Amino acid sequence: MGDARKLSGRSAVITGSARGLGLAIAEQFGRDGANVLLVDKDDSSLADVAAAVRDQGAADVHWIARDLSKEAGALAAIAAAIARWGQVDILVNNAGGGIIRPFLEHTAETLKETIDRNLWTTLWCLRAVLPHMLKREYGRIVNISADSVHTGIWSHAGYNAAKGGVNGLTTGLAFEFAKKGITVNAVSPGGIATKELLAMFDPASEVYQKHQIIDINEAIKAIPTGKLAALEDVAGLVAFLTYKNSRSITGQIYSVNGGQWMM
Repeated sequence: MGDARKLSGRSAVITGSARGLGLAIAEQFGRDGANVLLVDKDDSSLADVAAAVRDQGAADVHWIARDLSKEAGALAAIAAAIARWGQVDILVNNAGGGIIRPFLEHTAETLKETIDRNLWTTLWCLRAVLPHMLKREYGRIVNISADSVHTGIWSHAGYNAAKGGVNGLTTGLAFEFAKKGITVNAVSPGGIATKELLAMFDPASEVYQKHQIIDINEAIKAIPTGKLAALEDVAGLVAFLTYKNSRSITGQIYSVNGGQWMM
């Protein structure tokens, strides 16, 4: 799945790539030899991320800081990739985050932020890139969803409303553009070993105090493999869905969850 240089000559836009899963995906695409555009609202670490992705073997790396929950930000990001490489072959909609809390503890503002960061970032980037992909009759789109949509984990209703919308976009657009050389799939992680989630093992940590929803040790007991997914496990699947030999896969939502739920 991870053979080197699988994406040589391809140009990829990866959103939410300043840290965590977005960084891991960008590094995987670097190892596969792609041109990589990093996009994030927070530009404080993008230069360092670009250097790391370049070190992994990317053909070229560029970055741009934009708010993708606004149409102008998404248009600027896609335009930057086209200006630099003449094409966008791949879009990975990884930008997300938001406020996790019981539904009735949300305010209008926290719900809007959660929907903006997860659904509108994806929607605007799709709107920006699809006309370009249609002209070329080629495109690989991978949206990052969340397994909490299926498992109904505590305090995730608002977040799941956004990620459920991402799933709906995935299947709807896959059907709409199936005959145009464009595939649209989603990768749906369960618990993944980000620095933030790992910090929740320490009750004295700031992250634990701020975000604890359920006891993390109890959550892991519900995973048949008994462990969180590694970032590179998720990144490897994202990359595979953009390779040549995945061209017949579209409209699918793939879980990476250690068997927490099966179908």
